[in-house]
Amino acid sequence: MASHARQDPAATRAAWGDSVSSARFVDAARTEALSRLGIQTVGDLVCHYPFRYLDLTETAALLHVKPGTDVTVVGRVHAVNVKKPRPRLTIVEVAIVDGTGVLLGVWFNQPYMASRFVEGEHVAFAGRVTLDYGMKQIRNPLFEKLGGTGDPAMLGRILPVHRTTDGLSTSWLRRLVAAAVDDFGDVEDFLPSEIRVARELMPRRAALRAVQFPSSHAECRAARRRLAFEELFVLQVGLALRRHAVQVLTGVAHQIGGPALGHLVQNLPFELTCEQCGARDDVLGDMASSVPANRMLLGDVGTGKTVVAAHALCVAADSGHQAAMMAPTEVLATQYADKVGPMMSAAGVPWALLTGSTPARRRREIVAGLADGSLCVAFGTHALIEKGVSFADLSLAIVDEQHRFGVAQRLGLRSKGAATDLLVMTATPIPRSLALTLYGDLDTSYLRERPISNTPQTVTEVVPVSRRRAAYDAIRSEVAAGRQAYIVCALVDESDSAQARAAVKEADRLATQVFPDLRVGLLTGRMVPAEKSKVMDAFRRGEIDVLVSTTVIEVGIDVPNATIMIVEDAERFGLAQLHQLRGRVGRGEHPGRFILFPDARTEESRRRMEAISSTNDGFELARLDMTLRGEGQILGQRQSGLPELKLADLTEDMDLVEAARDDARAIVDTEPGLDDPRNGPLRHEVEQRFDAVWEWVSSG
Repeated sequence: MASHARQDPAATRAAWGDSVSSARFVDAARTEALSRLGIQTVGDLVCHYPFRYLDLTETAALLHVKPGTDVTVVGRVHAVNVKKPRPRLTIVEVAIVDGTGVLLGVWFNQPYMASRFVEGEHVAFAGRVTLDYGMKQIRNPLFEKLGGTGDPAMLGRILPVHRTTDGLSTSWLRRLVAAAVDDFGDVEDFLPSEIRVARELMPRRAALRAVQFPSSHAECRAARRRLAFEELFVLQVGLALRRHAVQVLTGVAHQIGGPALGHLVQNLPFELTCEQCGARDDVLGDMASSVPANRMLLGDVGTGKTVVAAHALCVAADSGHQAAMMAPTEVLATQYADKVGPMMSAAGVPWALLTGSTPARRRREIVAGLADGSLCVAFGTHALIEKGVSFADLSLAIVDEQHRFGVAQRLGLRSKGAATDLLVMTATPIPRSLALTLYGDLDTSYLRERPISNTPQTVTEVVPVSRRRAAYDAIRSEVAAGRQAYIVCALVDESDSAQARAAVKEADRLATQVFPDLRVGLLTGRMVPAEKSKVMDAFRRGEIDVLVSTTVIEVGIDVPNATIMIVEDAERFGLAQLHQLRGRVGRGEHPGRFILFPDARTEESRRRMEAISSTNDGFELARLDMTLRGEGQILGQRQSGLPELKLADLTEDMDLVEAARDDARAIVDTEPGLDDPRNGPLRHEVEQRFDAVWEWVSSG
């Protein structure tokens, strides 16, 4: 097809939405292969960025490469061998020579690799050199075929390596991308010129070419920086638009200093930490303004978010309005009612707990009290946002462990009032870069220090399963001293696909074989809410000595008498999740023990076990977890409507995240509708990258 390079940039941008089948060299078979990579449009192909580069500008002679170094080497294929040293293990070895020495490329359990190479052809290998059995090797090397005699045109270049699929070789995919960039790469730059100049960013068309086919490493870094910034900037513009949609509303300017708040402050049995005071002042300052509050309170395990929330509940009641606090589980909602409810009662604030297990008669009474305003505070689960539940005058919505709710559920509680203040809380530490990226529409307050400094720290022990008997003896000692224990399993029932201890079978084994003289209980997420509450109530009352559980207990469960926990198959849990579990023990006057049984055979598992045993700082662990596993796995599932980040790395690009947030807020504060024709390309880009962006923005 004809080149699009000389078309008007706006027309070229429009062509990005065309089917990829309209791109040069893309026939039906390649269209199907590209679709398996998620490439549906021309724009997807242009922005199918390399995940690595093969640097052929500097190659090393095989004689001089040293074990432990990362190198690129070029040689002729001398031999291809397939070995089967034992059942279920296939090793492919490709020996290359260059006149100075020999090196092996080695692949494990990838027998098809043998057919990729032909003796006599020239190839480039890149990777880390090891020395095994006296031979220099590169395991799973990045490779490029240079032809029968070696393609001199490729030497001296930096070659992009794209993720590909069956039926589409790396060289062919590189050719398709090159053609797409030539034909459709000259698009208009949607970044405002003043931002691009101030941030010293490349023009977009230059960056698209340079990231795909860089002439130098410096050019590649500059291109990546520009494109990573634009990803973050577009996301932050969407978040800033949602933030502005709330700020233009007129909410309740709450009165600070009423009798309920005064009673709470005077009767707290402890002094707030400096951080708690700061977070309280942030929240109450928001509530005193007529601009609806939009704040996230991030608190590490045991840092006391609940008492900050209690202050906010009292202020809403003092101002003659209502407040609701929603938790993701009945166990947690009931715990908040048990802990905060008495504070409300003592301060003269009428309250109720509403969950799916609330008896029908009591539910009708609560719904009526919320509707007529006689109830000021409601604790509950998603039952609070059901269709038949309405509030007379809801002015404050608190959503705890908000990441466990969908966007619609979180906003559903807020929508029960008019221009309601929103406080979302989480005890799951989130790295600052991730918090700003996902929740850039929210102001943030942090709690890191624990209020009770004289409480002994929980000791974390990573032990081999051979010490299981010693761990059981430790549980028996704690129970003999009048205390209680948790044993956490990754699964509820046994699975053929997962060799892990399952809670149901483990509880039976422990009760009959290990602790027949102790009271063993079972708690899983599959139990009906009433059954869960019954088990937790029994555990709190000390009627269960050893509670076998899944991760249903990971967030917020507070049983001060529980002092020891064993976690089976600990490698299956993320660092943040393990940190949450650790926070369930040692919450009282006695020290806690946190014992991990991992199968740490991978380097990542070993590093995570080392991390959890070396620090109690949840935010540092969250940063390490994101570094090891990536932000996608940390979140579990993507926030609805958020665009994908292809190049931005939230572990490395903190400066870009903050710069993009500042620039996005500045432009939206100046022109919230992006209606200026000069911002037309930016508005188009935001619409394209977000899912139904304007509906998503208006849902704020």
